[in-house]
Amino acid sequence: MSDSSPLPPVRLHPEAELARAALSTPLLSRAARLARWAGPDTRVDAGGGLLEEQLPAAADLLGLGGDDAAALASEAWRVAVDAGLVEIVDEEAGTVAAGEELALLTGGTPHDVLAVWLTALETVVADASVPDLDDLVDALDEGGEVDFSSLDWDPEAEAEFLDGVLGNLYLLTVSEGGPGETPVPLPALAASMIVPSDMAEPTNDVLEQVSDAMMRLDDQFRMLEPVGLVEYRPVDEELMADAEEEPSAPVDDADVSRYGMVRLTPLGVYGLRARLLEAGFEAPAVGELSDKGADVLLDGTAHFGQSAAQAETEQWLVRREPLAAARELLAAARGADAGAPLRRLRCQQALSLVGLEAEPALREVLDDPELGGLARVWLSERGASGVPAPSQELVFWLTIDTVAAQLAAEGNSEELQALVEGLAEQHSGFFAAAWRVEHPATAEVLEAMGRLHPDKKVAKEARKAAFKARSAHGG
Repeated sequence: MSDSSPLPPVRLHPEAELARAALSTPLLSRAARLARWAGPDTRVDAGGGLLEEQLPAAADLLGLGGDDAAALASEAWRVAVDAGLVEIVDEEAGTVAAGEELALLTGGTPHDVLAVWLTALETVVADASVPDLDDLVDALDEGGEVDFSSLDWDPEAEAEFLDGVLGNLYLLTVSEGGPGETPVPLPALAASMIVPSDMAEPTNDVLEQVSDAMMRLDDQFRMLEPVGLVEYRPVDEELMADAEEEPSAPVDDADVSRYGMVRLTPLGVYGLRARLLEAGFEAPAVGELSDKGADVLLDGTAHFGQSAAQAETEQWLVRREPLAAARELLAAARGADAGAPLRRLRCQQALSLVGLEAEPALREVLDDPELGGLARVWLSERGASGVPAPSQELVFWLTIDTVAAQLAAEGNSEELQALVEGLAEQHSGFFAAAWRVEHPATAEVLEAMGRLHPDKKVAKEARKAAFKARSAHGG
């Protein structure tokens, strides 16, 4: 995932709702309970971890039982220390006290709570990139250093891999037309990091790498679930059993959920966006433009998906009077630069959300060569009287502008191809007239029509018209 272009905009849940979710996550709630439990008799080791003899009491406090009770209590304590819920008073004596951040969980703002949770999340993500502790102990040399080569583990590469997986999961979740909140199969997520995009059929070696990645991710998502980042259905234990052993119950090989299913929670979406922003990615959120000018709105939503653009625009409009908003939008839509057609398309879409109170603003631009066409469309759709018929020159200009906007928004999409076919079919002699249109994008649009039209004869006409346009306009 590249950080050179913006990610799709995300619709975040309200901070108050996310803060409540953060406080109820198993890991942060355990960490808070341990922070309140810690007292003068609590002792930690040189690394800030609870002394081993105190772990049973901590586990009892948290209601933990079983073989992993001590490990879970130790993890919760480490999160409490890292998140500032507990502070080390005297490192030599190993004494502790409540940290300043603990009071924020009950008396701070939702944003304060989420800041504490984000720190806890960083601790867990870092831990998830570390191999099993038993393997680490085995890899210690006589000097107490870890021999990473014996682990076949590269800490930096492992952290980058997990970050990449989480980035892909975020992208899938927020992309328009993607799975959204529907769980993603673990094999698909692993394959997104392993299988080259230009590989039609994965080789056996690549498939083995995907399988290995799945097993690592299974362990990692099990660790990430208690902090509230994901909801995770683990890989079916039957799949990891010895191939010679009989399964305890009949299994359905076609059930992809057996191979693990994962989805980001709303809190997880918030957390990953914060991490992406920290890493330098442009990760917009719907609502960020509501207090900006119309020029920023139209440029900012230029490459949003349709539903995200509408949601952003609705939030922008609700803060303004309809007539003033319409005038501001129309003024911002003017221009002959490369981005102007798409601005006008977004302006037209924004104006479709405005009521009849905006009519005076549209009538004011009927004679404007750049805005008169969309003004006529808006007024006609609302049954307004006295709307002048457009000239043929205006019709062709508006057509070129519309196709240029669609090209900028979607590229060579199926929808644009259908539009191109319809234009050529409905207007006999379209290309003979279109090349004369005084629009900066005329040649570019005609070239695109030549690429997109399936009829070779029509496509040739479009290319010839594009050549004439470039010659006539000095291109």
